[in-house]
Amino acid sequence: MKNVKFWFNNARPISLPQSLLPALTATALSYSRSADAEFSWIAAIASVFGVMLLHLGMNLLDDWFDWKKGSAEARQQVANEGFRGRMIKYPYLTSGEATPKQLLGAVWVFLGLAALMGAVVFAVRGWMILGWVAAALIIGVSYSGGPLKLGFRGLGELVIFVMFGPLMMSGVYYAITGTLDWKITWLSIAVGLLVTNIVYSHSVLDSIPDQKMGKKTMAHLMGGPKGQIFLSALINTLPYLMVVAAVAIKVFSLPVSVDGLHWAYLAVLLIFPVSLWLVGSLNDHVTGKETSLEPRKWMGNMGDWENYKKAGVAWFLLRWLTARNIVTRFCLVIIVVNFIVG
Repeated sequence: MKNVKFWFNNARPISLPQSLLPALTATALSYSRSADAEFSWIAAIASVFGVMLLHLGMNLLDDWFDWKKGSAEARQQVANEGFRGRMIKYPYLTSGEATPKQLLGAVWVFLGLAALMGAVVFAVRGWMILGWVAAALIIGVSYSGGPLKLGFRGLGELVIFVMFGPLMMSGVYYAITGTLDWKITWLSIAVGLLVTNIVYSHSVLDSIPDQKMGKKTMAHLMGGPKGQIFLSALINTLPYLMVVAAVAIKVFSLPVSVDGLHWAYLAVLLIFPVSLWLVGSLNDHVTGKETSLEPRKWMGNMGDWENYKKAGVAWFLLRWLTARNIVTRFCLVIIVVNFIVG
C-alpha cells in the first residue's frame, strides 16, 4: 500500500478549495449566529475535516470509476486523432505506480476517516445530520458510478452545485449550530454557482473530446458556442446579483421576510471583472480565437505554471485555476466581511 502522501497528492488536492472554502464560509456564518444559537467548535472542526476527507475520497473514487470505463485509453485515442483535451486522469494507474485494488483501498481509508468525522458530528447533533450525510454519499457516488452516472448524462454540473453549495454549506451550518436561516441558504446558492463554474468551464474546454468519448456534459447540452457562453455568463453573473439583491433588501428596507445583507458585502464585486475575463476567455476558446495565454497576478495562484506549460495543459489550467480562484476569493470576502459586520 502506498503512503499517505502518495494518495493525498493523487486525490487532486488542487481542487480542495472548492470544498474547503465553502465549508469555512458556512463555519464563519454560523459563528456570527453564536449569540442566539448553540455554536459547537467540536462539530465545526469535525465538519470541515470531514468535508475535505470526503472530497478527496470521492476524487479517488471518481478515478476508480473512470478506470473501470477505460477513460484514460479513450482519451488517449481522442488525442491521437488530433483533438486537444485536458490531462489524462489516474496516471499512477496507467504507469503501474499503484494498482486498482490499492486505489480502492485508499478510497475506503479516506471515506472511513470522513465517516469518523461524521460520527463526531452525530454525537453532537444527533440523527438529523444523517440526512445530509446520506444525501452527500448518494449524490457523490452517482456522479460517476452506480446506475445513474449523472456526470455522463449532462447533469454533472447540477450535482456539483447541490453538493458543494446548498447541501454541504447548510449541512456544515446545521452541524455547528443546530439551526438554519435564510442567510446560509442564500449565500450557499451563490457559492454553489461559482463552484459549478469550475466544472462547467472544464466541460466547455473539454467539450469536443468529451463528445467523442460519448460523455454528455452541460456544455454539450447547450449546443454550440453561443449557448455555452450564454450559460457561462449566467453562472459568472448570478452570484454577484444575488449579493446585490440581498444588500438592496437591507439598504432600502424592502418589505420582505428576511433582513438582507450589510452593504459591505458588495466587496465581492471587486472579483466580478475576473469572472468577466473568464467568460471572454472561454468565448475565445470556443470560437477559435485563442492566442498565447500567460497568467497575471490578478488571476490568483497558478501553481506550478512552468510544469503545466511543459505538460501542454497550461491552456486548460489557466481557465480552470482562474475559476477556482474566483470562488476562493468570493468565499474569503464573505468570511472577512461577516466577521467585521456580522
